[in-house]
Amino acid sequence: MYLEHFGLREAPFTLTPDTEFFFNHGSHQEALNVLLVALRAGEGFIKVTGEVGTGKTLLCRKLLNVLDDDVVTAYLPNPFLNPTALRMALAEELGVAFARNIGQHRLLKLIAERLVELSGAHKPVVLLLDEAQAMPDESLEALRLLTNLETEKSKLMQVVLFGQPELDTRLARRSLRQLRQRIAFSYRLEPLSRRTLVEYVQHRLQVAGHQGSALFSDAAIGRLHRSSNGIPRLVNLLCHKALMAAYGAGDSKVGVRHVGRAATDTEDARQGKPGWLALASGLAGLIALTSAGLIYAYGP
Repeated sequence: MYLEHFGLREAPFTLTPDTEFFFNHGSHQEALNVLLVALRAGEGFIKVTGEVGTGKTLLCRKLLNVLDDDVVTAYLPNPFLNPTALRMALAEELGVAFARNIGQHRLLKLIAERLVELSGAHKPVVLLLDEAQAMPDESLEALRLLTNLETEKSKLMQVVLFGQPELDTRLARRSLRQLRQRIAFSYRLEPLSRRTLVEYVQHRLQVAGHQGSALFSDAAIGRLHRSSNGIPRLVNLLCHKALMAAYGAGDSKVGVRHVGRAATDTEDARQGKPGWLALASGLAGLIALTSAGLIYAYGP
């Protein structure tokens, strides 16, 4: 591939959420700081939302990596769980042994006993749920009831919800108001600004082993930001394809035409118009507005 051509040790723009590439700047670092502060404060529910591709799963995995060793974590990446499956999944994550045909009342008791045991050993429990916007309402309610377990001074389990903006829409329903009112901290991941995108691209290239001058021209960065809208997943996809295009052409630097080719090959990327087309569109719009004004003024 293009690794040797550009002096890279590994692929810098894979779509796999690798925490080695976590970007410690902008909204991602702010979100991580909010999560750590909220968890240390002992808050029950914390929510992080963001559009598809903004890095929620990577943030979730980074949080798992940086939590203190004494924190017991339960990570549930599959949101399509009914209340029974949710309790069983949580019990398994907490190391609770149970028969598959166990009654729900008995299972809840075992979970409660395990949480009390961990609390007594000064081991906080944090449950992380990815793609929470897809979780059934009854499971969200079951989750709320699980957090009723607490001592006089603290919660026995804290919950972090990661989800798309649809999660906020669902939580706005009256039927979920009790859960909504328990969310103490919320954060919204934002797309990368043009300035932050430059730092993001350079960061991933450096982690992958690149040394030397910038691989992407200023014009390429501008086109990259317009085509991706600053969504990290799209940025990664476009950068990967642009590097392939530059390598195929034998170029040592990624230019705007390489990013343009990458955008043309990517469905969700915004397609920039050539300069003459943009000018033609602008003139057509001006003519239409002028005509409309004349008709308004003088009549048909």
